Amino acid sequence: MLLIRTGGGTMAAPGETRPETASLRNEFALERYRYILQQIHAVNENAHRFLTLYQTLATALVSAALLLFVGYQKWDVAPDTARGGVIGLLVLVTVVAAFTSTLIVVGAMNWLDYRNEECDITDEFVGPAFRKRPRPGNFLRWYETYVLLFILVSVITMWLIAALFLLPAMR
Repeated sequence: MLLIRTGGGTMAAPGETRPETASLRNEFALERYRYILQQIHAVNENAHRFLTLYQTLATALVSAALLLFVGYQKWDVAPDTARGGVIGLLVLVTVVAAFTSTLIVVGAMNWLDYRNEECDITDEFVGPAFRKRPRPGNFLRWYETYVLLFILVSVITMWLIAALFLLPAMR
């Protein structure tokens, strides 16, 4: 091995490996692996936070729409204005649902990237196929799929209830 003397000691020539370099490489890989596991955990927690955000905002906005439906006559609000208010609140719920859904989809894509990187590290340092790679085809097993379905069904249900019952009753 060709050693180059530097001011602080010796250094391996480019392309040469020394035990210290391998050890340092392993330490970096271990730290990266820990970071990846931490990010996977954070992505999983974020999906729950996003669902909580949606549920809270949707509940508040739909409650406001129902309150407007119940009290518009008592408050001397014109029916057209009250209908517009209900529609506006449902549009806001839909925007919140779209935003939440986007965050969940992006989180799932990040999760896939982190899991693939985790598999790359374990393939190199532990052995090939130590961890199975994630398959997007398994989306029916992912809780994010059902959170997205819940959001979609709840928004459709809110619009149907408003269109079939609330808006026609506001005359």
